[in-house]
Amino acid sequence: MSHENLQRREAAERSVLISTTSYDISLDVRQAADPAVAGYTSRSVINFTASEPGASTFLDFIGGEVHSVFLNGKGLPVAEVVDGARIRLDNLRAENQVTVTGTALYSRSGEGMHRFVDPADGQCYLYTQYEPADARRVFANFEQPDLKAAYTFHVTAPAHWQVASNGAEVNRTLLTSDPATARWDFATTLPLSTYITTVLAGPYFKAEDRWEATLDDGTRLDVPLALYCRASMAASFDPEALFGLTKAGLDFFNRLFDFPYPWGKYDQAFVPEYNLGAMENPGLVTFTESYVFTSRATDAQYQARANTLMHEMAHMWFGDLVTMQWWDDLWLKESFADYMGTLGVDQATGWDTAWVNFANKRKAWAYVQDQLPTTHPIVADIPDLEAAKQNFDGITYAKGASVLKQLVAYVGFDAFIAGSREYFRNHAYGNTTLADLLEALQAASARDLTGWAHQWLQTSGISTLSLEVGAGGSDDGLPAGVAIVQEAVDPATGREELRPHRLRVGSYDFDGEGALVRTRSFETDVAGARTELPQLAAQPRPALILVNDDDLTYAKVRLDPDSLATVRAALDRITDPMARALCWTALWNSARDAQSPAALYVDAVAAFAPAETGIGVLLNILDNAATAVEHYVPPAARDSVRASFLATAATELDRATPGSDQQLAWARTLAGFSRHDPALLPRLRGLLDGSAPVPGLAVDAELRWQLWHALAANGQATAAELDAELARDTTASGRAGHATAMAARPEAHVKAAAWDAAVKKDELSNQLLSATINGFSTAPAQLLDPYVGPYFDCLRTVWAERSIEIASRIVRGLYPSSQDLAQGAAPEQHAVVRRTDDWLAANGDAPRALRRIIIEQRSHLVRALTAQAAGVSSSVGG
Repeated sequence: MSHENLQRREAAERSVLISTTSYDISLDVRQAADPAVAGYTSRSVINFTASEPGASTFLDFIGGEVHSVFLNGKGLPVAEVVDGARIRLDNLRAENQVTVTGTALYSRSGEGMHRFVDPADGQCYLYTQYEPADARRVFANFEQPDLKAAYTFHVTAPAHWQVASNGAEVNRTLLTSDPATARWDFATTLPLSTYITTVLAGPYFKAEDRWEATLDDGTRLDVPLALYCRASMAASFDPEALFGLTKAGLDFFNRLFDFPYPWGKYDQAFVPEYNLGAMENPGLVTFTESYVFTSRATDAQYQARANTLMHEMAHMWFGDLVTMQWWDDLWLKESFADYMGTLGVDQATGWDTAWVNFANKRKAWAYVQDQLPTTHPIVADIPDLEAAKQNFDGITYAKGASVLKQLVAYVGFDAFIAGSREYFRNHAYGNTTLADLLEALQAASARDLTGWAHQWLQTSGISTLSLEVGAGGSDDGLPAGVAIVQEAVDPATGREELRPHRLRVGSYDFDGEGALVRTRSFETDVAGARTELPQLAAQPRPALILVNDDDLTYAKVRLDPDSLATVRAALDRITDPMARALCWTALWNSARDAQSPAALYVDAVAAFAPAETGIGVLLNILDNAATAVEHYVPPAARDSVRASFLATAATELDRATPGSDQQLAWARTLAGFSRHDPALLPRLRGLLDGSAPVPGLAVDAELRWQLWHALAANGQATAAELDAELARDTTASGRAGHATAMAARPEAHVKAAAWDAAVKKDELSNQLLSATINGFSTAPAQLLDPYVGPYFDCLRTVWAERSIEIASRIVRGLYPSSQDLAQGAAPEQHAVVRRTDDWLAANGDAPRALRRIIIEQRSHLVRALTAQAAGVSSSVGG
């Protein structure tokens, strides 16, 4: 058996039996640059105690081969004690030392030790990524978060490389037997969980600085800083800006948390083909190198990078200093870091739209996730590691952060921070559960949070808040009966779960210049199914009443009819950026929920997006418009709706201020919509060859590949042309852009080759796999329909034979989600929906994580088909 999917029950039993003290890890990657060498020598020396001498336990290791196992000085027979991904240890003593030497394997999936060869210069780069349980792919260990230990790393690598780990470098020795090779020794860490240990090795560019501060209590901090990126990207790297953000964040969080940064140095590495946005390894945070902007980036992209940087820094306390006991409480670190990341950008940087972007982007992710049949409480039931991998989702991150924002409104910011400080002091270097956090917050706020925690953290689903205006009142006044109506059903249990909400209600009216401005706002507590608003009774009727003004709570908001009419007529005249973002969200939710035709949302974007000053909001609503057109608008109307919006994009590209973020946003939109409409392809050609430039628009590598994607999808880019573009852009992102464009060509043999590369072969890295799937999926139905059957036929094999990361990308990315509903048909009777239902019925024994992806993809498809049906049945024109 492989035993890779560790069960929560097994982890709990192991943590009762043993406690880990220290690890001494040696890795030899001197031959990493040789592609013929599949693995490297890994040696673990682990000291641990056992509460029951004579008992048995097991180590975790997923590698090529185990060479030797010594327990308390005695060699164990490898063939007998190694069982798949586990190494059995019998006859334990009270004090134990185990030494395991083996060959670990380099990865192309971003799991474990990822090996990347830079196409720009042929240089080899290594980095590790472990969450939730891939440290066992690099060294033998007890792979669970509550068995913390001190770690000492030693790495043997080419002498000219940069090598880093969690601890500071304490020694570097050239090998006398091989002067081209050196051994790095790193300082022993404070207690860590396995999944946040890390190693970085390769010819990285390195920049250095330091942060010094004296805290309010007189504590003096001197933290060395370093930044890493691939050498070929150094010209695009901006260390000064990144160091500035890092120093601002360290100053902010050290003072906010009143617990000095404990991890010594603070390195940040931007690495290729990364599966995540970033990872909070203490002392050496890793980020996707997408944050090294080699092409023109918008202010929203820079702000998103700053948010991720602050998010990971907050983890130094929430997650690293204090760690959840098991993955059920993953939210204890991710929800807090998501909230604190936005707070850090808001209070420690020059951006003033952090919470607007959170409301418009992050919460939108949570709203989508929370309406899937697989939604779950923030405090989730995670029975095994596969379930943990799937739970890095919009609930754990964005809903959890949104609920924490509501908690701050509920107990007050000062009490929230005081409770957090106490939590750190009580549990430093330990592991916790929900009860531990509640104890600290209740003590600080003097409020019983048991009921609040149950309603918000231990139930699932989303509340919908609607303003109900009763009969009566004058034409220009509100009647006595104005109330907020709450609907909330937990989809997992079917029970009504009416949550407490502390929120604001805002009134907006037109001023003398025609702007829609806030004229009144008040806070109120919403509880139960109906909450009366006497504050509005018998008041003049405002043009817009906004429930959840300032976005304090987590809920979908339905606009009342009069407010909806105002928004559809004058959204661009709302002066407050947050209020405007919330109205955009209300319109989008209405379209997604088939409450209104999706074409109306597209119309609103066409009408009001040109005036949207918030670039983060603009990028989001333009993406939403694309989704609406390609998935939610009925097929009979789609071509005309798309053509109209494409014309709007072209017009706004010409009107936008030269060199502005808005200009770039419209250029990207033009390219995206052109994948499905050839009308403006000559203009795209003109942008590429320079014959039809747009003043101020930089047609750089990223935009060029988007333009090529559109041309290729319409059969107007040859393989030779795409190869020539790749020769011009030899970067990793260029290679991915080339893979997407090549697979997008609308030819049967191209789709067959892309399918085989993704499904039948195992040669693509994680980045190139996703790029190929993206291109494959850009195609008319007649080219993709033949793959519906093969998709469902391959699922069990793909899941069994690929790593969970790669398998998840294939299963999710190749699901046949672009479908049309025949007029008069029921969404649940669509052929692909029925094929999905048949697979689920026949595969009840499939792994839960695999079934979850299929169930979610089915839900997305049914939602799209339902929106199409609503668009057909509506009497409102597109």
